[in-house]
Amino acid sequence: MKPAPTRATLREFVVYFLKLGTLGFGGPIALAGYMQRDLVDERGWIAPDDYKQGLALAQLAPGPLAAQLAIYLGWVRGRVLGATLVGIAFVAPSFLMVLALSALYLRFGGLAWMQALFYGIAAAVIAIIAWSAARLARTTLGRDRLLWGLFAVSLIVTAWTAREIIWVFVASGLIPLLARARARPSMPTKTLLVAPWPAWLTSGLTGAASVGVLWKVFGYFAAAGLFVFGSGLAIVPFLHGGVVEQFHWLTERQFLDAVAVSMITPGPVVITVAFIGYLVAGPVGATVAALGVFAPVYFVTVLAAPHFRRLAASARIKAFVDGVTAAATGAIAGAVIVLGRRALVDLPTVLICAVSLAVIVTMKRVPEPALIAASGVVGLLLKHAL
Repeated sequence: MKPAPTRATLREFVVYFLKLGTLGFGGPIALAGYMQRDLVDERGWIAPDDYKQGLALAQLAPGPLAAQLAIYLGWVRGRVLGATLVGIAFVAPSFLMVLALSALYLRFGGLAWMQALFYGIAAAVIAIIAWSAARLARTTLGRDRLLWGLFAVSLIVTAWTAREIIWVFVASGLIPLLARARARPSMPTKTLLVAPWPAWLTSGLTGAASVGVLWKVFGYFAAAGLFVFGSGLAIVPFLHGGVVEQFHWLTERQFLDAVAVSMITPGPVVITVAFIGYLVAGPVGATVAALGVFAPVYFVTVLAAPHFRRLAASARIKAFVDGVTAAATGAIAGAVIVLGRRALVDLPTVLICAVSLAVIVTMKRVPEPALIAASGVVGLLLKHAL
């Protein structure tokens, strides 16, 4: 790889990502754009070719795009140490914010004003996810009829079953792979964690969680991290199937609140898993969930980075990822239908969703946290008036 034009110290590099993780709103595409503007164009800390390769890896490999790109750029600057420190610096601010919000939610979630806020927020979240699904479909599927077919199947299955079926993802990856290259990719494995924790650190909605529950939390979110390609929103339908339908850790409303919390905090959207983990098993549950979802991102990036140029040229890998991405995009669209049935419960919520969608489409630079905050205030006023 070509060396960066300007040699920044590792400390400066880590401080930059700490600031980005603290103030970086706008979703994965916006965060990737900030990195290009700041590190490549303005400061010259990263060579253009290194940035492009990192972006390609983030799109091809499993894991949320922004976090994976940040870890890769950390690897370019300081190899394993750089990747580790940058990954922690980028994720830690939003994780700490979610911990604080989770504690407040657990303490005050039953209060009328908190429920009224999320009454409006949930409707706005549906609009944001719907628009994200439309953009993803347009940019990732192109005119490939096979990918659009996989998208449609995944959409229908998700909307019909109200859960994410892993085998739909696997089959969606294998179909274009076999059609283009007639070969099978190796499937990733899960890593599980078992560790005892003091009971007072593992108290969620239903009291102290057992070690077995923590083991399930880590394993489930580690598996989820392996099937997130590109946008962090791809994890939403996957999590809905497990968290709400399979394990019954959260109700539909609590799950929507979890997605909303991830959108009003900076950093990667997948930090929503920390909120879910907190409600299930307290601070330790939040930590275990975050470690689970980000561990695959970290290890895939660090292991693939030295060999990425050769891997990126593989037609088999590209075909498999194209299929999984199509399925993930379809699942996001299906999740809009599933979650919309629970969030859009009356005329005011339908109107909040419609207005939010109109604002997103016509005023493309409106920050999502600002839109969500405004919707929360509207929901609070409507509930008070009613």
